[in-house]
Parts: sequence; structure tokens; C-alpha cells
Amino acid sequence: MKPATPQRYVPALRFRWLTRFYDPVVAMTTRETTFRQRLLDQANLRPGTCILDLACGSGTMATLIKQQYPQVSVIGLDGDPEILELARVKAQAAGLDIQFDEGLSSSLPYANAALDVVFSSLFFHHLSPDGKIRTLREVLRVLRPGGALHVCDWGRPSNVALCLSFSLVRMLDGFAVTRDNARGRLPQIMKKAGFVGVTVASSLTTALGTLDFLVAEKA
Repeated sequence: MKPATPQRYVPALRFRWLTRFYDPVVAMTTRETTFRQRLLDQANLRPGTCILDLACGSGTMATLIKQQYPQVSVIGLDGDPEILELARVKAQAAGLDIQFDEGLSSSLPYANAALDVVFSSLFFHHLSPDGKIRTLREVLRVLRPGGALHVCDWGRPSNVALCLSFSLVRMLDGFAVTRDNARGRLPQIMKKAGFVGVTVASSLTTALGTLDFLVAEKA
């Protein structure tokens, strides 16, 4: 049997030289304020919750969580040391206590059942089909029973115009890795990885395509 290809981190906009443009690009093209707040509201967090922002990028989501829910513990994880520095600076400037770790989604540096909630935004479309499954199984491992994964990522475009605009994302990130997203397959992949209660809670139209908001639970 051919061994699985080791996962490598993907810079936020695929190419390292684009990292410094990450925040403005996301803000301009994804209705960022709206999608991040919707994703956060979807989780209905409680005090004392231990949270992981998976592939946290520049720390915008982790910062938002801690600002609105100061009584939860927030960890941000990313494989890109350069963008993690941006995240640390952002959190420090806001006076927030957030732990930022370097690591890969396919081998999370956390104990079994250590976390209550995992967030992921605009990340899974970067992963190969095998990488999606391996990442989801790792998330399942680190979640406590009854814990939940909340994902905002590209889904099946809701009309022809959005299909054309989403092709820009696919050209940048790769047609092979974005195929499952373009066909709306993330819910099925989550179920295959072992999650239960998988639902698409809502969708949001943006300039580059349709964002789906998914919830998946650990039994």
C-alpha cells in the first residue's frame, strides 16, 4: 500500500509573498465581518469552554472569539510561522490572552478529548480529499464527547454567476483540492470521518462564491 503523502502547511493565500495581503483580501472578497460573526453566533458558546481555531491564519477569528467571550479559553493553530506572528501581534495589540501554536491539522498537538469546540474558516478547501479526512479524524480525536466542529468554507455555488466567480478561487488554490467544495461534499466527508449531526446551518453569498456554515458533532 502506498503511504499517505505527509501534509505540508499551505500559506494563507497559497504563496508566501501574498501573506501580508491576507487580511485585506479576505475582508474585501468574503464579507468577512458577516461570516465570522455568523460562525461565532452559531456555536452558542458558554463560559469555561475550551476552543481551538483550526488554521487560525492571522488570528482574526480567535481574536473575535476572545473579545466577545472573555471567559472561554482560545487556542489558535496554524502551520505557517509567518502568519502566526501576525496573529500574536494582533492579539497582543488587543490585550487578549490567546495561545497560538504551530502545527498541522493532520497531527494536532493536543490530547484526546481535550477540547469542547473547534472552529475552522476558509481552510478545508485547501486540503486534498485525503487531507480532509485525516484532519477531520484528528478534530474528532481532540474533541470531547458532545463537542462540536463549526466550519465556514466554500460550498456549491448557488448560481452560474457564482460558479464563474468561484473559479477564481479554484485557480488560485487548485482545482483538485477544491472539487469537493465545489460539489457540496463537505457534509458527506464529515460523516465519513465519523461525525454525527452534520448539517449545513446556513449559506452566505459573497463576491467569490457561496459560503456554507456547517455543524458537526462528536457522539
